[in-house]
Amino acid sequence: MTIAEPPFALSGAAGTLIADGVQARYCDVRAAQAALRSGSAPIVLGALPFDLDKPAALLVPGAVQRPDALPDWPTGPLPTVRITAAVPPLADYRTRISRARDQLRSPGTTLSKVVLARALRLSADAALDARVVLRRLVAADPAAYGYLVDLTAAGDDYAGAALIGASPELLVARSGDRVICQPFAGSAPRAVDPELDTANGAALAASAKDRHEHQLVIDAMRAALEPLCDDLTIAAEPQLSRTAAVWHLCTPISGRLRETSTTAIDLALALHPTPAVGGVPAEAASELIAELEGDRGFYAGAVGWCDANGDGRWVVSIRCAQLSADRRTALAHAGGGIVAESDPDDEVDETTTKFTTILNALGVQQ
Repeated sequence: MTIAEPPFALSGAAGTLIADGVQARYCDVRAAQAALRSGSAPIVLGALPFDLDKPAALLVPGAVQRPDALPDWPTGPLPTVRITAAVPPLADYRTRISRARDQLRSPGTTLSKVVLARALRLSADAALDARVVLRRLVAADPAAYGYLVDLTAAGDDYAGAALIGASPELLVARSGDRVICQPFAGSAPRAVDPELDTANGAALAASAKDRHEHQLVIDAMRAALEPLCDDLTIAAEPQLSRTAAVWHLCTPISGRLRETSTTAIDLALALHPTPAVGGVPAEAASELIAELEGDRGFYAGAVGWCDANGDGRWVVSIRCAQLSADRRTALAHAGGGIVAESDPDDEVDETTTKFTTILNALGVQQ
């Protein structure tokens, strides 16, 4: 390709980080952590897969830029992009939800939540410029974390592929001994009509099903952070947060590290996957996800960076698509949390709403 896409970009309210060139690539997270500890790598950045037993896509850049915002990259036009397939077909997705719900309701089960996703295969009339897509994602939702990651480090299956998206969810940020998380769970669609939009947000805030789903996430994150942090502060009530397409429930979490040797990537690995993308308990949920979906790849993993001081920022890789090496096809994912009270039709509607972020950036009509 002649397009000068960077191997990594992450842009949000806290600033922008863009990589120039690649000095080294790591598919093994432990090897990347060792490079940071030894001082041979000043910074490591990239993507973690949903299943941490699968290859990661991490790299050491030749240099990094930290502008206030994305560069003046092109904003279009893009070639026409079409949906070519739903994976699985909607009827099969509803069946998966019903199977999960039956398991959640079965006597003696330990499972209380599982997140099930579906995908859309997309085809473009010509090669897509990922910089254009990223600019569009960030312009549509400046409060989100726009990201672009070269996945080549993960091996032959990912050579030249890229993950691109705009995540509303901060998994974890570390600065010195301070730790911040901003977990999301529970969602409702935005509406053009202001009164309806406000009503949708209010209904989400009052929803027993969504608040239950959200509390499962908070409880799991508390359990993961308590051994690592002192002064852990977790808001008593979830807040309403909004993206361009979706209302979310969000609970800010902050703490102070007990040991400053605990790095941002250590924290990301301790927290991932949260019940916002996996389930409760994590192992049982991940087993059911693997059984029903197969390998998610980098969807619902994490994207971010960690420097040699241990500081860094990781966001949950949702609202995204994986672009093929030739940039002519893409696979977009969206998921929803399934609990015993879930309705399959409602879950289909939720994923349809969540697809809006990436499909709008690509100019696709649902």
